[in-house]
Amino acid sequence: MLSKVDTLVIDKTGTLTEGKPKLTSVISADGFDENELLRMVASLERGSEHPLAEAILAGAKEREIVLGEVAGFKSVTGKGVTGEFEGKSVGIGNDSLMTDMGAADAGLAAKAEALRSKGQTVMLVLCNGNLAGLIGVADPVKVTTAAAIAELKAAGLRIVMVTGDNKTTAASVASKLGIEFEAGVLPEGKAEVVKRLQAAGAVVAMAAGRNYAGEGGSAGDFEGSAVEPGDDAEYPAEFVLCILLQRDWGSGGCWGALSGVWFAFEPDAGGCGDEFELGFGDWERLKAPQV
Repeated sequence: MLSKVDTLVIDKTGTLTEGKPKLTSVISADGFDENELLRMVASLERGSEHPLAEAILAGAKEREIVLGEVAGFKSVTGKGVTGEFEGKSVGIGNDSLMTDMGAADAGLAAKAEALRSKGQTVMLVLCNGNLAGLIGVADPVKVTTAAAIAELKAAGLRIVMVTGDNKTTAASVASKLGIEFEAGVLPEGKAEVVKRLQAAGAVVAMAAGRNYAGEGGSAGDFEGSAVEPGDDAEYPAEFVLCILLQRDWGSGGCWGALSGVWFAFEPDAGGCGDEFELGFGDWERLKAPQV
């Protein structure tokens, strides 16, 4: 089937880019202090698992900013986060979140667009219904990406980057690589992009970067909960590939479920993690997996 693919839909963050964003800009609106703005944002983002949140927290740590307590933290998929910080109602996210919360641009629209034109992802900060400032985060394109894209295009593949990022930011990245793009696409909307391309006659494959975290079957992108014996959890095949390709388990191991069938990986006797015993079947059988 892969030999028939003529269109590759590709994610941006962690696939084309390094997936290690860094805080690059903090711009406060009139009446707001820059460091206090970052303190408010970092305090709220402490409850988020998004890579951009990690960049903000790292930036706050570098500035030796002491974080405060947050109540009512809520993540709005594809838009941002909200919560209560020291008695203030705070929201951090993209234009869609700000529209939902009824905020005006407070004269920062031009500054936001300038940051985006440089490839930065811009988050708007709302405090008590007013736009308090902007946070800019940059995630550089991998040094290997341009050559990889050129090779794929030379093989006849059409490359379409699909991202939830702003159109200007996405255009900056896409123009450097000479690829098509669709921006402002929420996670659930990416499948719709694939269906639309297929309806037009394309044979589509999709590539997306994934960061899996945790030990012993804990998968960060799959709600971060460890699998326990007897669970009915089902993990996609890419999780299994991640275990094989990305982890050095040392003397540990992993177990979980794939399409309702239990699997277990154990490193080789030397503990190097480069050879595995693999067992499929019910939990009783997996107590002693076969090679």
